[in-house]
Amino acid sequence: MQIQSGAITSSLSSLPDAIAQKDSAQEVPFVGFFQDAMQNMQQLEDKASQTVQGLLDGSGVDVHTAMIAVSNADAAFELALAVRNKGVAAFQQMMNMQF
Repeated sequence: MQIQSGAITSSLSSLPDAIAQKDSAQEVPFVGFFQDAMQNMQQLEDKASQTVQGLLDGSGVDVHTAMIAVSNADAAFELALAVRNKGVAAFQQMMNMQF
């Protein structure tokens, strides 16, 4: 017996709507974890952008501070990209399962 991929795709596409409809008392901790991680990554990228701009403007930011901020932002982005790639690979592996 094989499951039609269209049925799975349609049920997965309605998943964000189902999560959004949950009331605030029943937050999904897994989703919250990823939202916090993405916000932290965005903050690191903003800080790196500000320090590089300060370095270029000559507003007292030294090279070491700018390089550390850029390195932290790069590491956070690489981690997010790796988690995303693992999630996509897991999803694709599930889609290729046959029952």
